Amino acid sequence: MPDSFWVETLGCPKNQVDSDKLTGTLLADGMVPAPAPEEADVVVVNTCAFIEAAREESVETVLALSGARRPGARLVVTGCMAERYGDELAAALPEADAVSGFGVPVTLRTRTSVPSLDLLNLPRPPSTAPWAYVKAAEGCDRHCGFCAIPSFRGRQRSRSVESILAEVEALEAKEIVLVAQDLASFGRDVGQAGSIVPLVEAVAKLVPRVRLLYLYPSELDDRLVDVICATGVPYFDLSLQHAAKGLLRRMRRWGDGERFLARIADIRQREPDAAFRSSFIVGYPGETEDDHDLLLRFVEEAQLDWAGFFAFSREDGTYAANLDGSVPESLVGERLLELSQLQDRITAERRVALVGRQVHVLVDGPGVGRTHREAPEIDGIVAVPRQWETGSFVRAEVVAAAGPDVEAG
Repeated sequence: MPDSFWVETLGCPKNQVDSDKLTGTLLADGMVPAPAPEEADVVVVNTCAFIEAAREESVETVLALSGARRPGARLVVTGCMAERYGDELAAALPEADAVSGFGVPVTLRTRTSVPSLDLLNLPRPPSTAPWAYVKAAEGCDRHCGFCAIPSFRGRQRSRSVESILAEVEALEAKEIVLVAQDLASFGRDVGQAGSIVPLVEAVAKLVPRVRLLYLYPSELDDRLVDVICATGVPYFDLSLQHAAKGLLRRMRRWGDGERFLARIADIRQREPDAAFRSSFIVGYPGETEDDHDLLLRFVEEAQLDWAGFFAFSREDGTYAANLDGSVPESLVGERLLELSQLQDRITAERRVALVGRQVHVLVDGPGVGRTHREAPEIDGIVAVPRQWETGSFVRAEVVAAAGPDVEAG
């Protein structure tokens, strides 16, 4: 009987793509998926190392799965923590049979020829959902003050358009979600700046829906806005991080609240149904009450559909690690709560405003769907009749709203 495996994925959608590709290699090795981690011969934990909370969750997950695995089962830790901490992590987690960074086989088997496991180019099995993430590039060439990703993911490495399109076709999904650390800069590392536009156009010819996640605001030019709107999924996930110009410069970031608002207004003028998501860091060193109040005003005026707020995490090796002006943890908590409550109200109001409107729903599963306004696994959902066929597109009317979710029928 072939060995079985279980892959546990933590962190962002980019990690899910890596897990899908690792699954492809395990299947190619002749292994079979286990119904639960307790029944697997090999348990793989794909970790996240972005901030301290993510690392804590990763370690807790490793320990929990180690305790739950059956006798003789092997436990492999891979992903961002494995790459960033390597031997140090292996020493700290004796429960793991192996700690494998990117590009290292995770099956613990001896191969006669070990391929170069560039996760960008490994094949994947067809998607089990009507949607799928596709990673267009790996790594990042930016030097944001708070971010350690370039130190362990490396410089940006864009895939070829041909390899991306081949993966899109193989996934057999109705919606493709393109992801990367700096998606709008796709192709720049190979001397083809602006390649994201023809890439989106090419993917849109293969699938009904194309969605883009993680756009650096300075790269969102008119050509990219137009091609996103032309796909029928005018969804803009903008990496803004704050609105105070001085603090953004301290973050080594571009822009300010006025520029962001002007761009959002311009997009809404072109496409009134455009949906917006962003994320913001609270408590970055040097953040003042004036900075916080400015961010509150920005959030109120921007009227984003979705937004996430995260406490600053001091990461070793980053520019911000040694910055002065630490914000007390209790004050960060107060600011997070204030911002979150404000955004929750805005999101709920924008959802209520949809009641009575016609929407185009992709049915993800029994009773669950999404319009262009909802990214999978991140935003709210559209509750739909359970008899609607998974993978189908249905024109429906929004009949109710509750917090981040709406109901259509």
